[in-house]
Amino acid sequence: MQIPHDAVLLRIFIGESDRWHHQPLYEAIVLKAREMHLAGATVLRGPMGFGKSSRLHTAKILRLSMDLPLVIEIVDSEEKINTFLPVLDPMIGGGLVTLEKVKVIEYRGEARSDGPAT
Repeated sequence: MQIPHDAVLLRIFIGESDRWHHQPLYEAIVLKAREMHLAGATVLRGPMGFGKSSRLHTAKILRLSMDLPLVIEIVDSEEKINTFLPVLDPMIGGGLVTLEKVKVIEYRGEARSDGPAT
């Protein structure tokens, strides 16, 4: 699979406790992106954050939150991301979704452990 050099970065900001059909929302989004053959997805867990409600979510021991902020990043062609957005829309109850243009420098699989790839 190739990604064009001019691509789009989709960022989805949600909470760790958000759910979709009895499974973690972040997991449902990543699995749907994989099912739709998007180039890849990464889930990042934040130690602290707040959203529209201004409620603070933190991993500090004295205020342990079970709803830490998560960011899901997906990079692919603008066309494929635009096809994914209507599927994503009903899944997101609350959160933030952003798009930005990116320049892809490299996109390749893991190098073999027995030497350089040829």
